This record gives sequence, C-alpha cells and structure tokens, in this order.
Amino acid sequence: MAKKGPMPDFDTIDDYIASQTEEAQIVLQELRCIIKEAAPDAIEVLNYKVPSFTLVPGGKRDQQIMIAGYAKFVSFYPFPTTVEAFSNELKDYKQGKGSIQFPLDKLLPKDLIIRMVKFRRAEILSNWK
Repeated sequence: MAKKGPMPDFDTIDDYIASQTEEAQIVLQELRCIIKEAAPDAIEVLNYKVPSFTLVPGGKRDQQIMIAGYAKFVSFYPFPTTVEAFSNELKDYKQGKGSIQFPLDKLLPKDLIIRMVKFRRAEILSNWK
C-alpha cells in the first residue's frame, strides 16, 4: 500500500483487496485465483493484516503463503526455501529473503506460481506431523 500511517485492520481478504489501487486489485485477485488453483483446499485468512493462504489444516504462519499490494507491484511470500528452489526462474524479479515482487504492469507467471505453491505445500506436508 502506498498510503502513509499504520495499515488499517481488515475483516476479510476482499476488504484488503478493495483497499488497494484498481491496478493492484486486479493483480491481487489474479494471484489469489492462481494460488487457489494450485491449492484448492487452502484456507484464506488474514495474517499480519495481509491475505494469507494456509496450506495445511491449522497451519501456522510458516505454513502459509501470503500476498500484499503496493503502489507498483504485488508481493508474493511463498517462504525462503521456495524462493531458493526456484531462484533461476525468478532471476528477472526483485526478491527478498522469502518474497518476490511482481510488477503491476506485467503478466503474472501463472505456471511458475502454481509450481511454487505446490512445491511449498509438498515441503510442508513432508515435515508435517
């Protein structure tokens, strides 16, 4: 978000998305749909005031994928191990430790995002007890 001051509280992911610019709303909705396509049973929650997708029942923060809107990009937070596993395919995107920035003016790499979500879910399930 490009607004000054503390981030407001939202009741739903729809409320969060509606608070963004029109461009960011479109990309966030698309990203949300891609995540749900890759993990149809993911539970949508707000965590740290941003849209999050719990990939396993009762999943904690490190078992979620998060998204957030900004003025010129959306951030996708699939977890550091996922970013590392796909680093060669992500070299054209600005990255943080566990995040990727997708510019609002470019198409989302749908196939790559689906593979990252599935990778992270499989990784969680392999360690899940």
